[in-house]
Amino acid sequence: MGTESENSQKCEVFQRSKNLAKLFLCALLTSAACSFVSMPCLAQDNLQLAESTASAASDENPPDPITQEPQSTKPVPGSAQSQTAGQDTQSTSVTKPEVRPKKKKKKLGPGALVVAPLPISSPAIGSGIVPVLGYIFPLSMKDKDSPPSVVGAAGLITNNGSSGFAVGGDLYLKHATYRLNAGFVHGDIDYNIYGTGRASDIKLPLKQTGEAFFAEFMRLIGWQFYLGPRFFTGHSIVTLNPTNVTAVPIPPDLGLHTTLRAVGAILTRDTTTNRFYPTNGSFFSFTSDLFSQGLGSKYSFQSYSATFNEYSSLSKNLVFAYNVMFCATGGKPPFYGNCIYGTNNELRGYVAGRYFTRYSLATQVEYRLVLPKRFGLVVFGGVGGVIPGGNQLVQRVQTSRFLPAGGAGLRFQLSKAYHVNLRADIAQGVNDHTFSLGVGEAF
Repeated sequence: MGTESENSQKCEVFQRSKNLAKLFLCALLTSAACSFVSMPCLAQDNLQLAESTASAASDENPPDPITQEPQSTKPVPGSAQSQTAGQDTQSTSVTKPEVRPKKKKKKLGPGALVVAPLPISSPAIGSGIVPVLGYIFPLSMKDKDSPPSVVGAAGLITNNGSSGFAVGGDLYLKHATYRLNAGFVHGDIDYNIYGTGRASDIKLPLKQTGEAFFAEFMRLIGWQFYLGPRFFTGHSIVTLNPTNVTAVPIPPDLGLHTTLRAVGAILTRDTTTNRFYPTNGSFFSFTSDLFSQGLGSKYSFQSYSATFNEYSSLSKNLVFAYNVMFCATGGKPPFYGNCIYGTNNELRGYVAGRYFTRYSLATQVEYRLVLPKRFGLVVFGGVGGVIPGGNQLVQRVQTSRFLPAGGAGLRFQLSKAYHVNLRADIAQGVNDHTFSLGVGEAF
């Protein structure tokens, strides 16, 4: 029986999935994935073979009195009672592998937990902390084609009274045939908008309270392109904080509850091998949102954005990255529905809130160097511009602004499995300088 137990332990086989290689906006919520597969059938076959071998050996070489003593109560081999007892012993030993796997179902899949309490210092919303908690994992242990999925949460609290939280996820389904993005944000944000011309350095303090939900569902259509619909809905109220400023125009609808709702489309393509730290390949994304009063939105306008990134490995530890971004709005959006230059890392070095414009374009390059002990360094630079709305093209060009920027940053790996970095960047623009922290690369 000792030999049978030893063989049953050696014949258990477990299947493990391979570790698969855009943290997420504002960062993300925790989750866990667990998968376990057992194969008791193979153990049963081997146990039956070991039982028959042991029975044959017993017939040829009868056991001595010492080994026979614990079996003295068993009938003589070959009798009907002996066969029945052997069958009972077989059936008992066969059920053992079926019970053992249940003890190991607590084992987690090959995911990576990312925890980062990020300090923040922003001229727009003050100084504070952004706690980030995310989980990167393969949605199915049997799916070896899909990139890893992400779920997570992030919070915000600063010394100027701003606070908020966000939860969301980015999931790949059915061997990367489908992709689902969704998120919810709630916040009370105190920020400044700036005047123009001689009043460009004068700030108007505002407070905006609201929440928003968005979702995207995409399908693979070939050539690694994903296409699908997207939906956005949100509501907020903007109020004026106590101030003596009169040189900056007060936005319309101040103090009124505003609802924005839109349907749109997204087209995206990602050929990189690791979307958290790309070393080769490219990324493309185009989105359109159509806000309409027919959907319940207070404003009717259109918003479009396009992004293209290219990555190339110059050596084992050095990566060259290139980015270009374009934004455009049409119709009559609220002031915060325009393109806001300096957001989404389109060009670090500019405070969000200084430039609200109908059109913006920016391009930048970045060199990324991996150092020992999980550290890394980056240097970056780029140029961009903002173009206001208007009926005359000449007028738009004359009032546009040319906005270059550059800087450097430090990296630290939060996850070795997926090469997810903690990012710290300092950048200088024309009128501003910024220091930013985040999870994942800037682009």
